[in-house]
Amino acid sequence: MLVRLYDEFRITTRSVAVLDASAVMVSIWILRATVLAARRKSKTTRLRGPPRTNLIYGVSKDLFKSSTTGSLFEQWTKEYGPVYEVPTPLGGNRIVLCDPKAIAHFCAREPWTYTLLPFIRRFMESFFGNGILTARGEAHKRQRKSLTPAFSHATVRNITPIFYHSAYKAKAAWESLIDASSGDSAIIEVQNWMNHISLDTIGLAAFSHDFGSLDGKPASVTKIFDSFGSFSERSKIITDADLILLAQVFPLLSYLPTPRNRLLQEMQEIMEDISNTMLERTKNEKQKGALDGKEEKSIIGVLIKANDTDSAELRLTREEVVAQQMKIILTAGYETTSTSLTWALIELARNPSIQSKLREELLTFGVDPTYDQLNSTLPYLDGVVHETLRLHPPLTEFTRVAVEDDIITISEPVYTKSGDLVDQIAVTSGTQVCIPIACINRSTAIWGADAKTFLPERWLKEGAIPKAAQEVQGYRHLMTFVDGPRTCLGKGFAVAEIKTVLSVLVKDFVFEMRDGPGTQIEFNLGMILRPKVAGEDGIRIPLRVSRYGG
Repeated sequence: MLVRLYDEFRITTRSVAVLDASAVMVSIWILRATVLAARRKSKTTRLRGPPRTNLIYGVSKDLFKSSTTGSLFEQWTKEYGPVYEVPTPLGGNRIVLCDPKAIAHFCAREPWTYTLLPFIRRFMESFFGNGILTARGEAHKRQRKSLTPAFSHATVRNITPIFYHSAYKAKAAWESLIDASSGDSAIIEVQNWMNHISLDTIGLAAFSHDFGSLDGKPASVTKIFDSFGSFSERSKIITDADLILLAQVFPLLSYLPTPRNRLLQEMQEIMEDISNTMLERTKNEKQKGALDGKEEKSIIGVLIKANDTDSAELRLTREEVVAQQMKIILTAGYETTSTSLTWALIELARNPSIQSKLREELLTFGVDPTYDQLNSTLPYLDGVVHETLRLHPPLTEFTRVAVEDDIITISEPVYTKSGDLVDQIAVTSGTQVCIPIACINRSTAIWGADAKTFLPERWLKEGAIPKAAQEVQGYRHLMTFVDGPRTCLGKGFAVAEIKTVLSVLVKDFVFEMRDGPGTQIEFNLGMILRPKVAGEDGIRIPLRVSRYGG
């Protein structure tokens, strides 16, 4: 009897608590929406945009669930102009910039006027520490200056042999898999292999540490990265999306013990341990003179040099070294490069004629190209890589919040909600501003009617890049690596690694979609969006790989 009464009491109190929480949330929402509306009405330019499709989430859930967010943004751009606003959770709004002039202004003013959203900052600071991803203003400028030499042309040139080392390891393993098969080809899950290549490469090039992933050695860091690949298969991704979206308004929600957050915490602890161990090892070797100057060739060496310098302008704290050294460089370098390599193989498998043309160029060249030759003497390889980066940017959008009022000039006038035609907009402190990278890279208004087509030739022909695309000031007129002070320091590293790996694998192997050219590709939410063959578990991309016998 007492047990039954207790259970009923617990159910009742839980229901009341839920109702109370809901009432509080609705009250906060109404208050917030009222304050935001009043502030925006008085200061921020009111722009047109898509209507709110969900009372609570605005259009954010549509974007979160869509596998083609770039297409949604492009559709809205056609309807409302190159600058518009979209409704966000709990009565908020976000300005979207698809105008090259406005984007250039935004990128130049970041990270001073525009900074990370508060809930993202809290997450990154708890996970990465006070590294370059979270630094603002002068602190960001100092850290970037300290890190720049580690990603210079000279540094990447010195570590290019490491790219080849990893690529040839994968090549040998694939030949063994083909030999062990019953025919002249094998079904190889290439995304997993691209993960191994990327991890071992970043380990050796950045930290002089061999994770042994390509040799099949188990490592805690590989296990945790692989766990993210099947994360959305193991949990309710829509529920997770709800928390992520609501955390924009209520940052404390990002700390709830969800499966994803528990995995992130485990990853944080593993990387913290590895970072400290490797940092101490390298410092001890330096003190004993065991490195003989070799530390200057690795990223960790440059970071330690910056930490030991007498220049206050370049000096990094120990926390900053740890934050940069493993957590940022490894996570960013591993995830983005392996995903780009996977997309390159998918596009080559989908387009046999392009694959053949690339192979012909590589075979004609003959020997393994040097770093400088990769950049200057293989135009079709260059086209394939940059077309992959254009169509499949690892980061699909870039959102910041204004921390001070600003005026953004735009090249093409737009209509406001009240019907006025303006060529500049006022942005109030606290307003979110978004650059839809996938939209800009694939927009027919910017790249022409064939913008959605994988076409490496667009990078080869004189004048093939449309005038509208030339106005985009990012790397090679792409927003893939963002632009301005936040432009990706590792873009030269990433491009060189992708070119090197493709130059080795495409010469010796032929790639086909296992289930034919019409195979459907979906997206999986890990650390970033990754491709997967529809119906496959995790993030599997099984391709039929054959030896080239031409």
